[in-house]
Amino acid sequence: MGMSMMNEQIEKVMADVFNWRRTMHKHPELSFEEYWTSAYIEEELQSIGQIEVTRPTETSVLGIIKGTKPGKKIGLRADIDALPIDEERTDIDFVSENKDIMHACGHDGHASILLGAAKVLVDQIDDLHGEVYLIFQHAEETPPGGAVDMVRTGLFDDLDFIYGQHLFTPIPTGQIGLLNGPVTANSDQFDILIKGKGGHASQPENSVDPVLIGAQIISQLQALVSRVTSPLDSLVISTTNFHAGSAKNIIPDTAVLGGSVRSITPETREMVEDRIEAVVKNVCEVYGAGYEYTYSKGYSSVVNDDEKTDQVRAIATEHFGEAVFEFPLAMGGEDFSAFSDLVPSTYAFIGAGNAEKDMEYPHHHPKFGIDEDSFSTGVGMMVAVAMNMTKN
Repeated sequence: MGMSMMNEQIEKVMADVFNWRRTMHKHPELSFEEYWTSAYIEEELQSIGQIEVTRPTETSVLGIIKGTKPGKKIGLRADIDALPIDEERTDIDFVSENKDIMHACGHDGHASILLGAAKVLVDQIDDLHGEVYLIFQHAEETPPGGAVDMVRTGLFDDLDFIYGQHLFTPIPTGQIGLLNGPVTANSDQFDILIKGKGGHASQPENSVDPVLIGAQIISQLQALVSRVTSPLDSLVISTTNFHAGSAKNIIPDTAVLGGSVRSITPETREMVEDRIEAVVKNVCEVYGAGYEYTYSKGYSSVVNDDEKTDQVRAIATEHFGEAVFEFPLAMGGEDFSAFSDLVPSTYAFIGAGNAEKDMEYPHHHPKFGIDEDSFSTGVGMMVAVAMNMTKN
């Protein structure tokens, strides 16, 4: 399919894409609770026709389009869940109707774009090679994530390639970011309970102050970033919770710390887990405190396959030219890693920010919005990838 024909086909489905997006935006659902959303997507896939539709898990949907020519099996993935955020936008007429739940990350756009790509691919089925798996994945926002559930079904083991993408407001509409190798971070969390000895604030010598110990632990954790890991090996340790005491004149018995760890390589991930505990143990021993330590592994780093990503970059450049750029490594987490750990994969970022339209709020913000002009780029990428990557 030539570029001009593809653009014509995409233009024909954009009204549907906007309608799908706005309908889903009004009915957001949290991770693992996407009952209405998955039923709606299933119904729309069935209405397109020529798509085999199944339900791999209770709230996910899989559609399979079989081309008329021999070729490879590839997947196109979109996530479908929303966030526990009360929407504050007043400039749109399709605000969330579900209290304290909002599509504040663009997954309504992702699902709609994939529906649009499905419609274009069915229209071009006589020119389509192989098979295209339309993966509407639940629960991206909540670890351990829905991608793990879907991978466990075994339905994707023999795929040759999986492509995913994210609408991204920090990038201007129309641009496409691609990066070989790691593109997101390992996303982990830690919890620390410091067991001190309470006492009166005027007699600290008779207590074991967990607040002081916690402050020293927080400070020393940053030394792991600056002095233990290489400057070339990305690592972020953020202590985001520190709870202790209530009265101003009492040293409490305990303090609770918690936070986030973002790393790239498996080696750094394992090292940091052990080193955080070493810091906690050493500081607590100095002051005679006890502790409990828990390290919870979340999503692994998404790693773009070099060969496949080079092919996707060539496809994107052919269709979108100078809009394609080298995306910088992001330290956010993404459960697409369950797919990229399984088969060669590529994950891209589609620009969806537009300050003139007040579409520049960060993801997960109550006023988050996406420039719908970006949707045609999203559909175009998915269609172009499917039409080209399925060929032998």
